[in-house]
Amino acid sequence: MGDAIVIENVTKCYGDVKALDGLNLRVPEGELFGLLGPNGSGKTTAINVLCGLLKPTSGRAFVEGYELGRSDGKVKELIGVCPQETAVYPTLSGMENIELFGELHSMPKDELRRKADVYLRKLGLESDARRKVGKYSGGMQRRVSMIMAIIHDPSIAFLDEPTAAMDPQSRHVVWDFIRELKARGRTVVLTTHYMEEAEELCDGVGIIDHGRLIAEGAPRELRERFHEDDLEGVFIRLTGRRIREGA
Repeated sequence: MGDAIVIENVTKCYGDVKALDGLNLRVPEGELFGLLGPNGSGKTTAINVLCGLLKPTSGRAFVEGYELGRSDGKVKELIGVCPQETAVYPTLSGMENIELFGELHSMPKDELRRKADVYLRKLGLESDARRKVGKYSGGMQRRVSMIMAIIHDPSIAFLDEPTAAMDPQSRHVVWDFIRELKARGRTVVLTTHYMEEAEELCDGVGIIDHGRLIAEGAPRELRERFHEDDLEGVFIRLTGRRIREGA
């Protein structure tokens, strides 16, 4: 298999501030890859570049071989995005939010309804599917947002802190859901502030800080390389601060 994602020397500037500073990264097809870093390190900026939401100041990025900025329409057909800020319509029900996104991707109605029913059940939302999302908890809204991101069966899913604001039980349900995506051969790029989540789920992780990749490898490989008991220890050693602290 080849690389699902390639980032080549990408820089993104906001005035004098470099959100990304010559970032280089490759994610193989079918890998569940964790992108880790302190707040403000460039994680979300990198995802927004890969989704075509931001144009890099310099450098190139490719999704399934299609270059961002040249083939954005094709790239958008291949990806699904669960953003950091929950993107749901509060006056619509959970099912209506999902159906809206499926219709935007021109899904057949029968297939859309069947998949929505399956995903709502797997994520523990079946009994609340007809309620307005504005009445949901933050964790429930995150779960609906995740279904909206993958309802059209994209080959690559970008999940930006998908378990934020979730209780431990809901987080483990989402973990199982993410594992199923990988088992179906999908490439998953995950950002998270939970180190145990990255260790539990990810085949490989990349740690970025100040817009640069500072370490990359399988969680076990990184623990052994830096002589740490867990991934959080590796993170602290490399960045000099805990992951919940600001940049």
